[in-house]
Amino acid sequence: MTIKPLIEALQGKRLKVPPVWLMRQAGRYLPEYRKTRSGARDFLNFCYTPALAVEATLQPIRRFAMDGAIIFSDILVIPDALGQEVAFVEGKGPVLVPLESPESVSGLSLEPMSQHLQPVYEALSAVRGELPPETTLIGFAGAPWTIATYMIEGGSSKDFARAKSWAYGDPNGFARLIDLLVDAISNHLIAQVSAGAEVLQIFDSWAGVLPEAAFRQWTIKPIKEIIARVKAVHPDVPIIGFPNRAGVMYAPFSIETGVDAVSIDASVPLGWAADELQSKVTVQGNLDPIALLTGGSALKNAADTILSGLRNGAHVFNLGHGVLPPTPPDHVAQLVDHLRGAKG
Repeated sequence: MTIKPLIEALQGKRLKVPPVWLMRQAGRYLPEYRKTRSGARDFLNFCYTPALAVEATLQPIRRFAMDGAIIFSDILVIPDALGQEVAFVEGKGPVLVPLESPESVSGLSLEPMSQHLQPVYEALSAVRGELPPETTLIGFAGAPWTIATYMIEGGSSKDFARAKSWAYGDPNGFARLIDLLVDAISNHLIAQVSAGAEVLQIFDSWAGVLPEAAFRQWTIKPIKEIIARVKAVHPDVPIIGFPNRAGVMYAPFSIETGVDAVSIDASVPLGWAADELQSKVTVQGNLDPIALLTGGSALKNAADTILSGLRNGAHVFNLGHGVLPPTPPDHVAQLVDHLRGAKG
């Protein structure tokens, strides 16, 4: 049986050379991605066309031989599949017809989800058959809080005023949306494993905007429930949680949700992560994407600092966030070669 370094690390094994994959490793920084993207009508069409999604997923594996291949998709396929109108506007990002009140949640439905997201599962199955035997296939979804912010705000936000006002002012109404998302995300993750995903990551990109009590209510509690549901069906699948910018709340998140690994952003001190997190779960991260963009000695020095700081426990090397579009592909190759001890 082929050893998969990423799975070994996520099971708690400390490896001499940590496995590496990068969030947004398939994306606009790759010329072959841009060429593939031109073959789709729009971004959602790209995500829902299995042949294109497979190609985008495999491109960084061909170039860099990453230890993990994350399926090309988006966290906003969930509201799209639930019946909310979702679009991606060039130069602006995601635009949704916002939910105006708790009552508008009743217009969403789990019923069409499985069929709507079938192209994602087809892509996963196809990618699994194309990967090198040592490469792990990663499925993913957004977390309920983060997806809810997009659904309520109608896109990204600077202050999340509408979402927070709803959560604070009508917690029972907001809970109905979160409960629906727990159902949808659990089903989606379970289906991804059934289709071939070997590891899952839950992205809570906007978790860091929540104060402690709200973080426990809207990040820890729903993710704990999702993980319990997934593990009930697929008990052996490792699950990574990424509550971005959570600060000291990374610690209770790691203990209370049941994650196998926690992905940390670039601001987290390595000594604190080693002491407070790595003794409990595998730590994933946390190179500053700007260091990758810069390259050269700055990149190597930053990578070495992380390798040293997290050397005594299970570690998956990754970024503190996603690859930035202007990043030269040669810098990614430089990083991977450096991590694996290549000369030159």
